[in-house]
Amino acid sequence: MAFRNSFAFARWMRTTNLVLQAVLLLTLFGGLNYLARNHGWRWDLTNHRRYTLSEETQAYLRSLDQPVRLIITANVNDSNADANQAFRDIRGLLREYANATAAKRTGKVTIEEIDIYRNQRAAEALGIDEPNVVVALCNDRSKFIPWADFYEARERVAVAFRGEQVVTSAILSVSNPERPKVYFLAGHGEMRPSDVDAGRGLSVFADELRLRNLQVSSIDLSQTKEVPDDANLVIIAAPQGPFDAIEVELLRRYLSESAGRLLVLLPPASRHGLDNLLFDWGLVADDVMVLESNPEHVTEAGELRISAFLPHPVTQSLIDNQFPAYFGLTRVVRPDPGRPLDNALRLEVLAATSPSAWGERDYRAQSAEYNPGFDLTGLAGFEPINRLGVMVSSERVTPPKDLPFSVRGGRLVLIGNADFAANARIVAPGNLTLALNAVEWCVDRDVQLNTQPRPIERYQINLSKSDLGKLRISLLVVLPGLAALFGVIVYWTRRS
Repeated sequence: MAFRNSFAFARWMRTTNLVLQAVLLLTLFGGLNYLARNHGWRWDLTNHRRYTLSEETQAYLRSLDQPVRLIITANVNDSNADANQAFRDIRGLLREYANATAAKRTGKVTIEEIDIYRNQRAAEALGIDEPNVVVALCNDRSKFIPWADFYEARERVAVAFRGEQVVTSAILSVSNPERPKVYFLAGHGEMRPSDVDAGRGLSVFADELRLRNLQVSSIDLSQTKEVPDDANLVIIAAPQGPFDAIEVELLRRYLSESAGRLLVLLPPASRHGLDNLLFDWGLVADDVMVLESNPEHVTEAGELRISAFLPHPVTQSLIDNQFPAYFGLTRVVRPDPGRPLDNALRLEVLAATSPSAWGERDYRAQSAEYNPGFDLTGLAGFEPINRLGVMVSSERVTPPKDLPFSVRGGRLVLIGNADFAANARIVAPGNLTLALNAVEWCVDRDVQLNTQPRPIERYQINLSKSDLGKLRISLLVVLPGLAALFGVIVYWTRRS
């Protein structure tokens, strides 16, 4: 009998087939594990994208060039349900930071967990003496974050998880010891960063700046007679009186000689005395109030709904997320059409009204209506076409004669409104994003911003004792009985 028709050959073929199947199965699992390890994809399907880091945080992590350790401490034997839930929330967030930097060679974020009661020696070496904290470490710098800072509470009940804000702020604080300094000008009735008033206070704005590792202070030029050397940005927020010539000259020198950065918020109906300074930077702040005839671009409270943004680092995240900004009384600001030609000066309109808006010159009258030839309207030959500017930027870039690159000079951002940054309005995502982006661009942090607290969702099922008994019977008797009945039916059908 031929070998191919023998039982030995059949056994050999069966064995070879089983070995090949085993090899193919192992190869399949090996290939899947390789793909999962090196080319994995993750989708966040949760509501409010609670496991997705914001564009702001991802931009910071991409620029991170030093390793950062995030250590979370907890008591694993804690029987407090709220503490255990907080531990899971915070640990899940920290893992997102580690995942976001896993592919980087430098600037990785690593996560560690320490039980200070079981690992007292390690905790003491790190200077940790209490549970329920997160510690950010980079080189010899550290920052402690209590778990309470991760939550926004109302009436002692957590309503939002703001962990990404505090963790990103901590990473910035320990990885970059140099904190840009922002000065708010005072002495002319300006809005103040320490004021908690809803209409004219900037305390919320100032707190957001501190969260982003910026120092906030105030200065009165009439007393100091100079802009401090450590000023990375000067903010003028709605002055109620004019600046004198000496103060304007100090600001002019700061911008031109020190490549300074200036953010100016000028609502209408205020004499500011900055016209000559703005003229030097190719800008005009007309004493003209924006009025809107289309109710779709006005809120019920009478605020302007600004949704026309031109692409720029300050406005790109508003464009991407389709965030509108809400302004109160607003003046028209624009590039000066009669400015001298200056190739080193870059002017851009960042935000504009709708085409139906106009600039009312006689806005103090009881009734205002558009008067052709007197009031302002958007022009078809100028960008943005048929719209009025409410936010413009001017940047001076001086190309040196003997170098192939340009040297950046000063930056000035002019906004025809100030109350959009006040405590009552800055809570709107578009307003907060616009204000923070303007500051970050001025201090040379060209990143996309907006990190909003994620609301905490609670689900509760209320069952009576009888309902609970019915549920118990359904789970323990009805469902298993149906499964058994289905099995009997299948068995009887196949047997017959």
